[in-house]
Amino acid sequence: MESQDSLHRDPSSQTEEEDPLIYTPLIRSRFHQAPPDRFNAVYMIFFFLGIGSLLPWNFFCTAKHYWLYKLSNGTDQSPQQNDLGNYFESYLSFASTVPSLLCLVVNYLLVNKISAKVRVLSSLFVMLIIFCVTTILVKVDTSSWTYGFFGLTMACVVIVSGASNMLLGSIFGEVGRFPMRNSQALISGQAMGGMFSAVASVVDLATASSISDSALAYFITADIFLVICIVLYLILPCLPYSSHYQKSLNEGIQSAGSFCNDTGSLNDSFENASSSNDAGTVPPLKPILRKTAWLGFSVFYTFFISIIIFPSISSSIKSVSKNTVSVWTTKYFVPLTCFLLYNFADWTGRQTTAWIQIPGPKSKALPVLVLLRTLFLPLFIFCNYQPREHLQMVFFHWDVYPAIFISALGLTNGYLGTLPMIYGPKVVPKELSEPTGVVMSFFLTLGLAAGSAFSVLIVHLI
Repeated sequence: MESQDSLHRDPSSQTEEEDPLIYTPLIRSRFHQAPPDRFNAVYMIFFFLGIGSLLPWNFFCTAKHYWLYKLSNGTDQSPQQNDLGNYFESYLSFASTVPSLLCLVVNYLLVNKISAKVRVLSSLFVMLIIFCVTTILVKVDTSSWTYGFFGLTMACVVIVSGASNMLLGSIFGEVGRFPMRNSQALISGQAMGGMFSAVASVVDLATASSISDSALAYFITADIFLVICIVLYLILPCLPYSSHYQKSLNEGIQSAGSFCNDTGSLNDSFENASSSNDAGTVPPLKPILRKTAWLGFSVFYTFFISIIIFPSISSSIKSVSKNTVSVWTTKYFVPLTCFLLYNFADWTGRQTTAWIQIPGPKSKALPVLVLLRTLFLPLFIFCNYQPREHLQMVFFHWDVYPAIFISALGLTNGYLGTLPMIYGPKVVPKELSEPTGVVMSFFLTLGLAAGSAFSVLIVHLI
């Protein structure tokens, strides 16, 4: 109970000595007199890296107007001769998640072979290169090779998503070495990345003279932000607060063996942890899965349900007044009610975990609440989703319904998805925090992959 209660405190007020779930007594003793995080610099760096870790997915899925424009041979009309436009979000979700599973497996195998710094920086540079290519393609006439452009775009999505998940798994493991408030900063940053991309999309739509000009400004914004993330990550180890925790962890690992001999209950865990830190070895998987089974399932199913609905279904829900000349229903309804509202609610849910952390890491209420999110599926399906080929019934005829549903979906995704991601690296010995972060990221991506595949089926059945 003591370990669980410590999670319910405000992470910003928690000292290293007061966080027994995160630190073993040995390592905790090494963290006395930690230097302050001056100006919250480390906190903000992890926050920005959180934004950058999901930047590719957010920018690709939010730019719906641009993709429809490109796939309709450079006109403002939706594609009529193929299903590329109607099912683009489903293809995008599938291409961005399924290959990522392989990258996370590779990331886990490389935890003790390649440093986190190399993995993070290489991922950021790959993402930057792919986004530069995407930016260039904005001004390339692709009207004569629509299917070729679609294939090239999917290839870019596969590569950039793999790099993004390599980055995400590495960062989750690295931030697990720090006090919990930094993990919360990383996850809040991920949600803020969604808001950032949604706001940028709306601003570009409102100010640009054409869809291509809007997309050009949009992707250039992403290019600049990735450069900022690279610079900030290079600064991170130079800060005293950050270097202190890295040094303290290494000292704790070197002495872990002698401590374990005096504490039989932790002996096996530390033996595994110590052996996992030998260069070139693969971290032990069984003790991680044993400690994080229910947490992993909660992460998996939370994102499984979310990706089925967002954006494949939610972005195709039209205003019931779509035939009017109002710019709200024709231009801004989807960007505002789908992307901006969802990402704001998601950020709110993630930010709430900084103050409220209920249920705890061992509570069975967490997976139960996650399973209840299945009810969102019929709610969204029977909104004004278009086009409908099989299920012609629409029960929710007012525009306020999808707004309420998307807010609830985002809020629960943010809160119930964040809690197990924070808990995961903290319920194992500190020396296993980095590989556990990769494992939790694997559960997340597995949920996204399964959900994206399932969304293709759902969309074709509506």
